[in-house]
Amino acid sequence: MKLRLLALLLVSIVISPLASFADEGMWLPMLISKYNYADMQKLGLKLTPEQIYSVNQDCLKDAIVALDHGGCTGSVISAKGLLITNHHCGFDAIAKQSSVDHDYLTDGFWAMRPEEELPLPGKTVSFLIRMEDVTQAVLAGIADTLNEEGRAEKIQAATDSITTSVKGDTGFEVSIESMFAGNEYYLFVYQTFSDIRMVGAPPSGIGKFGGETDNWMWPRHTGDFCLLRVYSAADGNPAKYAKENIPLSPKKFLSISLAGVHEGDFAMILGYPGSTDRFLTSYGINQKLEQLNPSDILLKTVKMDIMKRYMNQSDALRIAYAGDYAYLANFQKKSIQESKALTRLNVYDDKKKLEDEFEAWVNLDSKRIEKYGKVLSSLKNIYDQKMADRADEAQNYIMETVMGVQVLNFAYGANEFATVLAENDSVAEAVADFRGRAKEFYQNYDLRVDREILLKMLTLYFKNLPEEYRPEIFDLIKKKFDNDINRYADYLYSKSLFATPEKFEAFLSNPSLKKLEKDPAFKAVNQIVASYILTRFIQMSYDEDFSKARRLFIAGLQEMNPGKAYYPDANSTMRLTYGQVKSYEPADAVEYDYQTTGLGIIQKDDQSNDEFRVPAKLKELFDAKDFGRYAEIGVLPVCFLTTHDITGGNSGSPVMNAKGELIGVAFDGNSEAMSSDIKYDVNLQHTIAVDIRYVLFVIDKYAGASYLVDEMQIGGNGN
Repeated sequence: MKLRLLALLLVSIVISPLASFADEGMWLPMLISKYNYADMQKLGLKLTPEQIYSVNQDCLKDAIVALDHGGCTGSVISAKGLLITNHHCGFDAIAKQSSVDHDYLTDGFWAMRPEEELPLPGKTVSFLIRMEDVTQAVLAGIADTLNEEGRAEKIQAATDSITTSVKGDTGFEVSIESMFAGNEYYLFVYQTFSDIRMVGAPPSGIGKFGGETDNWMWPRHTGDFCLLRVYSAADGNPAKYAKENIPLSPKKFLSISLAGVHEGDFAMILGYPGSTDRFLTSYGINQKLEQLNPSDILLKTVKMDIMKRYMNQSDALRIAYAGDYAYLANFQKKSIQESKALTRLNVYDDKKKLEDEFEAWVNLDSKRIEKYGKVLSSLKNIYDQKMADRADEAQNYIMETVMGVQVLNFAYGANEFATVLAENDSVAEAVADFRGRAKEFYQNYDLRVDREILLKMLTLYFKNLPEEYRPEIFDLIKKKFDNDINRYADYLYSKSLFATPEKFEAFLSNPSLKKLEKDPAFKAVNQIVASYILTRFIQMSYDEDFSKARRLFIAGLQEMNPGKAYYPDANSTMRLTYGQVKSYEPADAVEYDYQTTGLGIIQKDDQSNDEFRVPAKLKELFDAKDFGRYAEIGVLPVCFLTTHDITGGNSGSPVMNAKGELIGVAFDGNSEAMSSDIKYDVNLQHTIAVDIRYVLFVIDKYAGASYLVDEMQIGGNGN
C-alpha cells in the first residue's frame, strides 16, 4: 500500500506542471494554436497564430529560410531578397572568396552595387511551403506486435508513396520526418534556391570579435551577422546562377524595429534547430561523459593546435584554414562546456529520478508492465554494451580522421570516379567534374599541415582504440615501416596522386583505374571506412532493440503525463521558441545584465590579440559618438540575452518582438547551460543575439552601405 501511494505521489509530481513552459520548447509552428498561443498572449504577443504560420496567407514563416538544408537559419529583410544570417554561417564562404590580396575575413566585404555581389557556389536557401501531420497515414496498419525490421519496411513504403504523390511535378523538395523517435511523422515541403550571393560581411574584428575566447560566453560584443541575397529566374522560380537572374521577390520579409529591447520584453524565434536529445537517459549521459565527449575534445584539440601553429606563419595559411579551424573550435568548446554543465547541473541525477518515476508508474498497472516493463532494462543493457564495445567512440576517431585529413577526404571522393573508370562510361565528363572539385580543394590545402594531422590522428587511433577497429593500413605500417607512422606518412604524401595538384592533374590527363586502386591515400581511406562499416555492424546488432525501447520510453512518458505538452527533439525542421529578454545570475555573487553596449568593445580592445583587435574606423566612430539613429540615450547597444530554447542550426535565426518585427539575430548560447541539448535549465539557459541596431549601425555608419538600409522597412519606435 505504501509503495502504491509513493508511486501515485511521484506521478502527481510529474504531471503537475503547466501544459507548456514559456521558455522551454522547440515547437512545431503549425501546432502553436493548440499548445502555445494562450501562453504567448499572456507574455505579450500581438499576432494571431495565422500571422506566424499559415498555408493560406503570407506569414512570418515565409520570411524564414534554412541555409544549406539546415546548417544555419536566415531571414529575408527586404522586398529584393536581401537575407540576414550570422557571420559565422557565412564564414566559410567568406574565406573561400578571400585571398591575400582580397582578405575579406580581415577587412570585411561590402557590395556597393548589385553587380559587385559575389556568387557563392554550393550555397542554398530553402523556404518552407507547408508542413502536415501524416502520422496516421504512415503508421496505418502497423501493429504493436510487428518487429522493428517489418515496421521500418512498412514506414519506408508509406513515406515513399506519400512524398512521391505530394512532389509530383511541382519542383519542390518533399520529406517526411520522424518525431518522438517514430511515434509521429510530419511532411515538409520546401522550395530551394541555389543562386545566392554575398552582399556584405563585417571584418572579423566585428563579426568574430572575441574569437574562441568569447565563444559560448556572456557578456558578448560580437557583430555576428552577414548579408546575402537570393536570386531567382525572371518568373520567380529557382534557377542556377546566371547573370540575367533577378533578386527574389519574396512572399514575406521582416520589418525592423528600432525600439530596442528591455528586461521582460516578449520575444520569439523561428528557425531550424539541428539536433537535440532531450529524452536521453541517464545511461546515455554516462556514455557521453566517459567516452564520447572526451574523445571528441581530444581529437579536435590536436587538429586545432596543428592548424593554429601553421596559420600563425602566414596570411595565406590563415585564410586557407580559417573555416576548418572555426568549425573545430566551435564544437570542441561546446563539448568541453557540455561536460561541465552536465556535471555541475546534476543532469544525470535528474534523468535517473525521471526513470525511477517512470518505472514506478509502469509497475502500477499490468497492461503497462506488459508494454513498458522492459524498456529501461533494455536501454541499460544496450548502453552497457555500447560502453564495452566502444563502437560509438571508434566512430569519433574514424570521422575525425577521414574528415580531418584533407588528402583522405578528397581521396574518398574518388570512389565515384573509380566506378566511372570501371564502367568506362562518361569518363571525359567525370574528369571535368573532378578537375573542378580539385581546383577548390587545393586552394585551401597545405601538404605540411595535412601530413602532420594525419600523423597525429593515426598515432591516437593506434594508441587509444581496441585492435579490432584498426584498419589494414596498420598492418602495412607494421610490416613495411616497422611500426613507424612517421615513415608511413612520408610514403603516403610522396607517392599519392592526391598529394599535390601537379600529381593529380597528371593522373587526370591519363586516368587509370589500376593506378587509382593502388594509390596509398585511396587505399588508406577505404580501409578506414571499412573499419567504420565494422562499427556499424556492431551497432546494428542492437539498433532495433534500441529503436523500439527509445520509442516506447517516449510514448510511455507522454502517456504518464497526459496534462503536459511535449515538443519533439530538434531535427533541422522549422521550430518556434518564445520567451523573454532577461538577465541571469550564473553563479554566487555574479549578476549578468541582459544587454551589452559599445563601451564593452572598447574595454576589450587589445591590438596585440587578433581576437580582440577593434578596427580603427570603429574606434573613431565610438570616439565621435557617431551612432546615428541606432543609439539609445547616447549609448550604442550591441548584444542582448533572451530565455529562448535554441541549438545548432538556429544560428542566424531572427529574434522578433511581439509584433513580429526583427529586433536581433540569434548566434549563440551561454556556457553555463551547455547541457541544453539534453536538458533545458530554466534558471540558466539563455540565447545570445546581436541587436539589430548594432547591425544597422555597422552597415550604415561603418561600411557606408546606406543603400542596403534603404531597402529595409524600418520602424522608428516599433510601437
